[in-house]
Amino acid sequence: MHYDVLIIGGGAAGLMCAAVAARRGRRVRVVEHASRVGKKILMSGGGRCNFTNLGTTPDNFLSQNPHFCKSALARYTPWDFLALVERHGIRYHEKEPGQLFCDESSRQIVSMLVDECAASGVQISVDCAVQQVQGGEGRYTVHTAHGVLTATSLVVATGGLSIPRMGATGFGYVLARQFGHDVLPTRAGLVPLTLSGTHLDHYADLAGVSLPVESRCDGQRFRGGLLFTHRGLSGPSILQISSYWQLGEPLLLNLTPDLDAGAWLADQQRLRPGVELKTLLAELLPKRLAQRLCERWLENRPLRQYRADELRDIAARLASWPVTPSGTEGYRTAEVTLGGVDTRELSSTTMQSRRVPGLYFIGEVVDVTGHLGGYNFQWAWASGVAAGQAV
Repeated sequence: MHYDVLIIGGGAAGLMCAAVAARRGRRVRVVEHASRVGKKILMSGGGRCNFTNLGTTPDNFLSQNPHFCKSALARYTPWDFLALVERHGIRYHEKEPGQLFCDESSRQIVSMLVDECAASGVQISVDCAVQQVQGGEGRYTVHTAHGVLTATSLVVATGGLSIPRMGATGFGYVLARQFGHDVLPTRAGLVPLTLSGTHLDHYADLAGVSLPVESRCDGQRFRGGLLFTHRGLSGPSILQISSYWQLGEPLLLNLTPDLDAGAWLADQQRLRPGVELKTLLAELLPKRLAQRLCERWLENRPLRQYRADELRDIAARLASWPVTPSGTEGYRTAEVTLGGVDTRELSSTTMQSRRVPGLYFIGEVVDVTGHLGGYNFQWAWASGVAAGQAV
């Protein structure tokens, strides 16, 4: 059976592309190898889907070609997607500045996208694995579990490698290489970091302890929560910095991001000279962490026994506490995949291949990765619309 547009992948980008293309009168079919469409949408945001971020700018994305995302993001903004959400009567709230979540369930976003597709006649096939793709230049033959399909335009919206239990595979990268595209090295992004050896011994029994920090590495810094786990470090601040962290690099944590610790310690020494350091730090930090710092790294004494330069050194260490991760939790828990199809071989306006006419790549399979907080969904919507308007 022949279609104007065949989309491989029924995730956020694929469904958005399908709905937009079908509204333009294109005959569209979506094939999804999983048992249902939008599985990653369903589990996102704790089941409430952080579906966009009102503060989205190109600076919120990583790519070896940082200008690539600008066109699509400018032409389909968070406000455009929000208008669609409101049109479908989905109630939402702003959890953190700019971060919009469904009040009820992520299922509402999937239903909205499916309804948009249905209204324009999109055919969606699930449990439909793609076995082989042939052709090119406006005539594609796709062998699937549901038979052989042909199409004038082929859109690859297969996602990345993150969270394989949700059905993630590297099939999109295989297709890209098949058609002569370069695929940049991939790695897990927005992912917890692991510790090993003595580094893990120092912190493992703090699992469950959390606090606000600022994490820093590679010239980047992110404020947010830090959570100690049995295997290492997690929490929003860690997930954010993980996309920039490289193996072997130290990670610096400001444990007192909202305080001038030097001035505070000096004041407390004057006001309460008899209080012990671990007692004082427990007023700033979780008690178990304060005790661990004083057990292993900061000699615990009454404040009157510290010289001014010693207190300044303690403050400086609290503001730049070094931790050396041994790795990440990998794709198993990563929210996104860094790297992917090289954008220098795609049109930033249409997402079409510069090598093969009629071939498009959208969403996470492309080397565009957002920060934590709804940015990756906005890229899915924007890149899906860009391709949907062009196919």
